[in-house]
Amino acid sequence: MSKRMPLTGPSVWLGRDIVQSRRWIRDLPAGAAAEIDAALQGVKRCGLEWWSITKADFPLPALGPLFDDIRDELEDGCGMVKLRGMPVDRYSEDELRQLYYGFGQHLGTTVFQNRSGELMRFIRDEGAHVGRTYGQVRTTDAKGQSGTFLSSYARTLTNNLLRFHTDRTDVVGLLCVRQAKSGGVSRLCSTGAIHNAILAKRPDLLDVLFEDFYRSRLGEESKDPSTVYKLPIFGLRDGKLTSHYSLTFIEAAELVPGVPKLTAAQREAIDLLMATAEELAFEMTLEPGDLQLINSHVTYHGRTAFTDEFETGHSRLLMRLWFCMPNNRALPVGHEVLWREIEAGRLRGGIAQVSA
Repeated sequence: MSKRMPLTGPSVWLGRDIVQSRRWIRDLPAGAAAEIDAALQGVKRCGLEWWSITKADFPLPALGPLFDDIRDELEDGCGMVKLRGMPVDRYSEDELRQLYYGFGQHLGTTVFQNRSGELMRFIRDEGAHVGRTYGQVRTTDAKGQSGTFLSSYARTLTNNLLRFHTDRTDVVGLLCVRQAKSGGVSRLCSTGAIHNAILAKRPDLLDVLFEDFYRSRLGEESKDPSTVYKLPIFGLRDGKLTSHYSLTFIEAAELVPGVPKLTAAQREAIDLLMATAEELAFEMTLEPGDLQLINSHVTYHGRTAFTDEFETGHSRLLMRLWFCMPNNRALPVGHEVLWREIEAGRLRGGIAQVSA
């Protein structure tokens, strides 16, 4: 019989309950937009490239208490924040890069999102070429039918549904600049709540989720597309949960020659994980000017499919940053393969850079 115990605390929530709460919602205080604009004009006068902006280059002295509050909520609270009121409608995309990156330096340290130095990603539908541009694998099923398996990078740049997953960073920041004509709704769930629900239903399958699963990112992290690593889906240290999960990475590993296929128990555990996430999730609608911040260790996120309408200006655009947080938690032993550093307060996450 499993000796695992239910998890407790504010990061363990049910979608039907948290949607009624305001603890995850923050609003920019009065005068903040003017302070942000003044900081932006300062970096423009200095001719700074967006990626070179430091916290000192983008002074926001009145917002210090807000940043402290957000960091606390993300690590020791419910694990997510929606900050409303970012002044996105008055700036060009180039100016928004400077603004968002400068603002982000007050939250944490930005880390790379791919192996070639990407610090900020524009999340939007880039069309049918995404697989050829950002990674795909041709596949053949048991009946001899050919297909295409898209990398996780490519999937983010389509208008398709994204399954529940985590990103390789302490905190994911998504700034909404424009929304689609329809769809594109953010979906979130508590990994602690998923843990508890599976413990109650099938403790044997919960144990499976604490065991190693093979993962691959189809060459996004290495020059060799066959690079794989092993990591559990769930881990605990000092009573705190961390979960790193993407079914796409697990499926990609199965395409690599020599990698063992999922066992029957692993498949059953993943099916239950996904079904439980669907059951416990809630939807968070992002409007232009909303900044969504998600602690990857304790939340899964996904999105619904969306439809753009360029003629009316309804073409979905989110700007993504990955943050290593100064108050981050210690991670379980063995997670070095993904995070490199696992002690609390260390610089970690993101994707290591590969020299040409």
